[in-house]
Amino acid sequence: MRSVLILFWALAWTIGYAGSNETNWLVTPVSDYAPHTRIVVVDDPNAVRAFRVNSEKIRPMLALGLTKLTQKPTETEAWRSLVQSQEVIGIKLFSSPGRLVGSRPEVVAAVVQSLKESGFPASRIFLWDKYRADLESAGMVALARELGIEAASSAEEGYDEKVFYENPLLGQLVWGDRDFGSQEADTARKSYVTRLLTRRITKIINIAPLLNHNQAGVSGLLYSLALGSVDNVKRFEGHSGRLATAVPEIMALPEIGDRVVLNIVDALICQYEGEQRSLLHYSTVLNQIRLGLDPVALDLLSAREIQNQRRKSGRPPGRINQELFDNAALLELGVQDERRLLIEHTTP
Repeated sequence: MRSVLILFWALAWTIGYAGSNETNWLVTPVSDYAPHTRIVVVDDPNAVRAFRVNSEKIRPMLALGLTKLTQKPTETEAWRSLVQSQEVIGIKLFSSPGRLVGSRPEVVAAVVQSLKESGFPASRIFLWDKYRADLESAGMVALARELGIEAASSAEEGYDEKVFYENPLLGQLVWGDRDFGSQEADTARKSYVTRLLTRRITKIINIAPLLNHNQAGVSGLLYSLALGSVDNVKRFEGHSGRLATAVPEIMALPEIGDRVVLNIVDALICQYEGEQRSLLHYSTVLNQIRLGLDPVALDLLSAREIQNQRRKSGRPPGRINQELFDNAALLELGVQDERRLLIEHTTP
């Protein structure tokens, strides 16, 4: 039996991904008994043209990704395997970079339409991010209105005094933080979780763009959800070591990480430099949507992609915040060992 397994790994490694329309597995040999994580990458070469997203292509890409990931025959059965109809679903966006670079409206609309057509009531579906102004400038408030659902802001909703992340690092509280103006000495050590998650939303679909971050490595699923869910985060920004500690620990809060049922990377376009500024001249069209249950693995794949695109453009490759991924794996948020990733490419 072991010789057959070895032959299988060797054959899979040799074949790789040939770019055909058939499903392919990219695997790296590892211990026969090591757990692995699956990522489904849906490719459509016509999804983006001249940096404009063809919305008609996105829904079939999402449907294929969902059914492949869950191994269910229909979208409805795929969703039912991930979340129950009585749940309140919050679709977490990364909207501060705007509609060209952040979570794109076409991908978000496809997710909402798929949920509604699968029987999930519009009254139980939210689009949300930290600041309403970001949602508005990215076109998400108008999109939510068009789709008949609500757009919500975690900052506007306020923060729960009973649920918080505590870190010894003192923060400089700003307007909008729950304890801004408080005279208590220990308040600047706490980051409170938004009441959106403690009182309203019960399950999270996390959508992040393929966008670089100079300190976190990628403005991805972990970074976006963690810092978008709590206040008093300026003490972590701008420092890779602080982010490497805080982001995984915030994600590990049961009110946040335990509620995520699906992670989607909007990899239609990869912007490998610029962080939250839209810089299309530092971007590459990939025409992909990536889906998985493991945010660590997906973010690691995104960080590697950003490095690869920087090399291709002749720029320095940049640095992956490996400490962040190591800490996330230690907290059992996902897999950071690339040998344990099973990546399935498929095309509609």
